[in-house]
Amino acid sequence: MEPINSRLTKLMDSQFQARFHEMQKEILEDKGVQKFLAENDQLASREMVERGLGKLYEYVNQQHDCGRCESVATCKNAINGFIPKLTIIRGQIDVEYVPCQTKRMEDARRKAASMISSMHMPKDVLKAKINDLDTSNESKKAIRAFAELFIQNVRHTGNLPRTGYYIYGNFGVGKSFVLGAIANELASMEIKTVMVYVPDFLSEIKSSIQDQSLQEKVDFVKKAPVLMLDDLGAENLSAWTRDEIIGTILQYRMNEGLPVFITSNYNYDQLENHFATTQKGEVDVLKAARIMERIKALTTDVEMIGENRRLYQTD
Repeated sequence: MEPINSRLTKLMDSQFQARFHEMQKEILEDKGVQKFLAENDQLASREMVERGLGKLYEYVNQQHDCGRCESVATCKNAINGFIPKLTIIRGQIDVEYVPCQTKRMEDARRKAASMISSMHMPKDVLKAKINDLDTSNESKKAIRAFAELFIQNVRHTGNLPRTGYYIYGNFGVGKSFVLGAIANELASMEIKTVMVYVPDFLSEIKSSIQDQSLQEKVDFVKKAPVLMLDDLGAENLSAWTRDEIIGTILQYRMNEGLPVFITSNYNYDQLENHFATTQKGEVDVLKAARIMERIKALTTDVEMIGENRRLYQTD
């Protein structure tokens, strides 16, 4: 009589062989494997395929459709955000991992976000897109066209124009949103923009005198590839902030040919009047005119007309 251990061994071997052949069949019937073998039919011999069954099994059991994942964080693969790709290295079938579509999109968004440095700007402005710009009246249509033209010039020439836009109009008509849309388009081309809400920035600059970071902050703003000054004219003006901060930044950018975008509630003439008188009542028409010369050299003015959208916003 055959020993029970011997029969069990034969049964286990038989079951193992059956399962092995079943797995082999599943692996070789996988569409991705079949495509890979078809593309490499001159290289992938039968022996190579047999030796590479482990790698083929690894490939088959990984997720290939990244559309099933909501984000890289929920990825089911061994390496989050990477999908397997079959390859042949030194005569052996191997698996390499490449970023999936979801990871590429998330990386692109992070990279674009890193191209925009925001100082005291609202979050909704930082999410703006050109396609989201309001075109409900002729002035807004024109401003969107100007924004698109600026972006097209950069895309076609690879260079930044020397001048930006001075967008003025009433409160809440969407001026800041235009800046955000342009900044995001530039970010997609890996062009860095610094966006500054002027009143808060100047307040911060004053306090920076004590912590020795003033020059560093001014240099960061004035040397930005693209600078956007939001709500110029809403600040509490002193002779020092006008001449040593705003004036210095604008002079540097004019000398270097670096574009500036500005929003304001004032037109050119009104802004010049604002610059002429400080909060202490000091009047200096000549210095105000010098500041405006720089602004006019750096920008083209365009008025934005519309209703105050903030009046209709609810929390």
